[in-house]
Amino acid sequence: MAKTGITLTRRGLGAMLAVGLLAGGLAGCGNSDTGGDDKSSGGSGNDKLVIGFSQVGAESGWRTANTNSIKESAAEAGYELKFDDAQGKQENQIKAIRNFIQQKVDVIAFSPVVESGWDTVLKEAKDAKIPVILTDRAVDSADKSLYKTFIGSDFVKEGKLAGEWLVKEKASAAGPVNIVELQGTTGSAPANDRKKGFAEAIAANPNLKVVASQSGDFTRAGGKQVMEQFLKANPKIDVLFAHNDDMGLGALEAITAAGKTPGKDITIITIDAVKDGMQALADGKFNFIAECSPLLGPQLMDLAKKVKAGEEVPARVETEETTFTQEQAKAALPNRKY
Repeated sequence: MAKTGITLTRRGLGAMLAVGLLAGGLAGCGNSDTGGDDKSSGGSGNDKLVIGFSQVGAESGWRTANTNSIKESAAEAGYELKFDDAQGKQENQIKAIRNFIQQKVDVIAFSPVVESGWDTVLKEAKDAKIPVILTDRAVDSADKSLYKTFIGSDFVKEGKLAGEWLVKEKASAAGPVNIVELQGTTGSAPANDRKKGFAEAIAANPNLKVVASQSGDFTRAGGKQVMEQFLKANPKIDVLFAHNDDMGLGALEAITAAGKTPGKDITIITIDAVKDGMQALADGKFNFIAECSPLLGPQLMDLAKKVKAGEEVPARVETEETTFTQEQAKAALPNRKY
């Protein structure tokens, strides 16, 4: 898929995230909080741009880095950020968005827990003349006027990159290659799209077969628990495809406990490229990672300013990302910021 819109410059944003991590932006507080010194409620009577942001939660290292990027970027831009942690529940996000509407913020941004069920609350925001920006995850609404733009990755492409690497890696396999898949949160855009992209790619080799696929909810604990079940139910597992690093890291524990060597007995492919995942790749425990950058904060601030001013923005803003093998991870780790 061709890239459109604006792209992130990873080198320029890495330093900003490092400052954010030192500032200690917490990802899992659970309640709404406001960034910066200005404590005014809403956008009226205040020259400072006010952004209401609802985060999925703090389920992974990727999500924590994403939260820190957004908080630090808002502070750098001099904007007021009203932050809410939805703790992985759609009802919490809908409540947060309605609170932002009541507070008359200038812009609402959020990373949707799931794809469906947003039309009603997004129409409420539209009726209140508050522009909405989707970050990281998309929604499946047929009415594209309910939000101004989407910033994030091409999840289908990420799944395809993972599958294409596996097709090449197992090109000489004479018999069936049994794959187990750790899916992300059921109904979420990255889970749906990564599964789709991976399936499309491995269809090129009929020997590659997904023998089990189940959600680990993007968490290490979920990855470990589901991998334990996979290992008990499937005596021969050749490949694990995990929709994110954290589930893959949890699965490592289950694989090791079962007396198998991760990265050798079982080929492991993941998505994200957070520091812990990159370390596992450099150590030979993972075999391949497709990157999904969490550093969306600077772009979000830029787009929030533009949509508030009524400027035209691209319908989709795609992040610039890459892939990593074990040797590439070793080279990248010393300068890795997340």
